[in-house]
Amino acid sequence: MVLKCSTACLVALALLDCFCEAQYGIQKPSTPQKPSPQYPQQEKQNFGKPLDWKYPEEVKPAVKPEGPFEQRNPVAARTVAVDCREQSAYVEVQKDLFAIGQFINPADLTIGNCAVTGEDRVAQVLIFEFALQDCGSQLTLTDDSLIYSYTVNYNPQALGTSPVVRTNPAAVIVECYYPRRHNVSSLPLEPVWVPYSSVKISEEFLYFSLTLLTEDFLYARPSYQYFLGETINVEASVSQYFHVPLRVFVDQCVATLSPDSSSQPSYALITDGCVIDALLTGSRSRFLSRTSDDKLQFQLDVFRFEGIDSGTFYITCSLRAAPVDVGIDASHRACSYSSGWTEANGFNSVCGSCEPVGVPLPPANPGPGTGPGTGIGTGTGTGNGTGTPSNPGSRKIREAAKKEVFEWQGEVRLGPFQIGEKAIA
Repeated sequence: MVLKCSTACLVALALLDCFCEAQYGIQKPSTPQKPSPQYPQQEKQNFGKPLDWKYPEEVKPAVKPEGPFEQRNPVAARTVAVDCREQSAYVEVQKDLFAIGQFINPADLTIGNCAVTGEDRVAQVLIFEFALQDCGSQLTLTDDSLIYSYTVNYNPQALGTSPVVRTNPAAVIVECYYPRRHNVSSLPLEPVWVPYSSVKISEEFLYFSLTLLTEDFLYARPSYQYFLGETINVEASVSQYFHVPLRVFVDQCVATLSPDSSSQPSYALITDGCVIDALLTGSRSRFLSRTSDDKLQFQLDVFRFEGIDSGTFYITCSLRAAPVDVGIDASHRACSYSSGWTEANGFNSVCGSCEPVGVPLPPANPGPGTGPGTGIGTGTGTGNGTGTPSNPGSRKIREAAKKEVFEWQGEVRLGPFQIGEKAIA
């Protein structure tokens, strides 16, 4: 109880003290404060001209646009060659072994245990020459051949003192094949070579052909359809097989309405090796300059038989083949007329006997009297014909040379040609 009275007295005294201060203005002395330092007043700086400087942008390198690109795969290099001789092998290896423009060190190249034996500095070729049984050769026997195999080893060493190489190790196998000409068993020996009689028969066989060509003389022309004003491009050829080099000639060409070259009406285009069509009608028909002895190309202006509405005809030509050493003369020529006679091989003097009057038609079936070793074959729509094997007993003697000369002759037919007219607008 005494504690509660003490607390109430203290509260009453505190309220009385506050009332007196408010009533009579009694103030308590305040705590003295230190004067604050004086600083100059800051102002925002203004520029008369606005700033326009900026940090420079980062410089980036120019990027080239991507163009067309195709990843190419390397092609195997063909830089090793071998010449197989009777008792030895001769191997050539190009110094640019990988065909990349990088020469190899000859010391890095071996065949078996054999090193390089020579070098061609002009051709940049390394040379090996050794006996067939040397340099680690491996012999293999088959039914037809003896095979000697060798391995060309390339082991590149580091370049100089550097630890790098620019080529890879490689191994190339080369082989020499030698035919086994006899049966080595206990059975009777049987020859595997071609008998002499078969060779002689094949020597007497020739194949004559006439082929229609395109305007550029590069490809065969599959169509026989032409129009007036165009030219017919033809190539005469002979496949000589085992013969000595031969030269082909076009002796006669005649146009007929039927496949029979002796039928009427007919028109002789070439006679005795002379294109008389150009002289008689002023056409562009001619022989072209000869580029190969076994081929002869010529052109014929397209025409139609008068009064024949169908515009269909056939062309039959008599071809002849003679050895090239026979030469060009009045019996072996290909003459054209254009303000004078010219010969396909350049021997224009042999064309002096080309006559436009009284021209005989080429015979339908040349007999033995027309030339030596005469063989006749006919072609169908493909424009190819064959000459059958001629009689080896038939021969022709050239009086000037006084020696025997074999010649072969064949007849080839083209057609039927379909000739149309060009419309006029």
